[in-house]
Amino acid sequence: MGRLAEQRRLRVDGLRVGLLTYRGNPFSGGQGIYVRNLSRELARAGHQVTVLAGPPYPVLDEGVRLVRLPSLDLYREPDPFRVPRREEYRDWIDLLEVGVMMTAGFPEPLTFSLRARRWLARTGRHAATCPPDCGHFDVVHDNQCLGYGLLGVRQPLVATVHHPIQVDRDIELAEATGFRRISLRRWYGFTTMQRRVARRLRHVITVSEASAAQVTAHLGVPRQRQTVVPVGTDTDLFSPDPAVPRVPGRVVTTASADVPLKGLAVLVEAIAKVRTERPVELVVIGTARSGGAAAELIDRYGLADAVRFTGRVSDAELVDHLRRAQLAVVPSLFEGFSLPAIEAMACATPLVVTTGGALPEVAGPDGHAALLVPPGDAQALAAAIGRVLDDPELGARLGAAGRARVVTRFTWRAAADRTAEVYRQAIAEHARRGARGRTEA
Repeated sequence: MGRLAEQRRLRVDGLRVGLLTYRGNPFSGGQGIYVRNLSRELARAGHQVTVLAGPPYPVLDEGVRLVRLPSLDLYREPDPFRVPRREEYRDWIDLLEVGVMMTAGFPEPLTFSLRARRWLARTGRHAATCPPDCGHFDVVHDNQCLGYGLLGVRQPLVATVHHPIQVDRDIELAEATGFRRISLRRWYGFTTMQRRVARRLRHVITVSEASAAQVTAHLGVPRQRQTVVPVGTDTDLFSPDPAVPRVPGRVVTTASADVPLKGLAVLVEAIAKVRTERPVELVVIGTARSGGAAAELIDRYGLADAVRFTGRVSDAELVDHLRRAQLAVVPSLFEGFSLPAIEAMACATPLVVTTGGALPEVAGPDGHAALLVPPGDAQALAAAIGRVLDDPELGARLGAAGRARVVTRFTWRAAADRTAEVYRQAIAEHARRGARGRTEA
């Protein structure tokens, strides 16, 4: 089959998709989870998917190609904020990366976008002769990088914004004083770039109506340029198992980062209140941050024997934790969506969430598939936790309703299908704009 015929066939049956993620870590935060699951379902739907990623690299499924775009990995463990050796430098982008870090900024969204643009330009120059999987894409999909390099991408462009990072910045600044406020403002300096880039994008995917409102408020993207595509979960993997007994008094939460936005400190305070009336154990899916607010509260309330951090876990281990818990909690002050919420619901684990951001969209009205409490209110959170722990019938009802809600609303296949619709809209508009340009020329 000739190259022209191959291009025509793919445009009918499937698309060549370049999916960009500046960080693909599947064990910390939602970016790696989003990229892995979306790329898998796009590939199963017949699209050719190539993921361009910076370190830490994502875990991908069979049928999805990975292109590694190495950075200097300045924040890797066990030596974050390291200064590279002279022989590690390869080009001016590496120098820029170190320069921004040395001035207390976060360079990765910018430098990854520049490397991605360079890679796309190099492969694009050879598009007429390269094989179908070489990197000639019908559409490029950015996963919340929003770096200046995107403005040089010549293919149709779509970007996902889970929620604006300005939300995280504002919550942290509200709790900071003195030099900490100055350093935070510098660290979050890249958000100015993200706003400038986002305002020039014509096709933005976001994951909830709450996020869409924030994208307009913080990034200046009109609502008509946004499409809400909720993310999903694997309902075969995340599922209840009647053979696995739930442990009385066990509460589970997922904390990809111990930062104020995630509300872990509020949950620890709530657990301290619950513990005065009944036995309770908190299992935190994540790693403790030394000197963090949660760690300080655990010491203050003497909860070392009641709070356990799991560290990094596999998907199977996460499912087991959810199946064994009597209750799951999402205590976030804001969520653009919430993978932990739908993963718990899919396992029929009773759920308590705050009303922060999109959580009411995800969990539904109070008392249906979850109990809802105001964000940042430890007393209300403690009362809701105690209510579920004391009422097994309520827990069973919430769990069953949560499972049904996820199965009917939040699957990765549905997310992939709706994302592909946005791709086709972007491709069609790109073609129209190109045709107008040629006519005007």
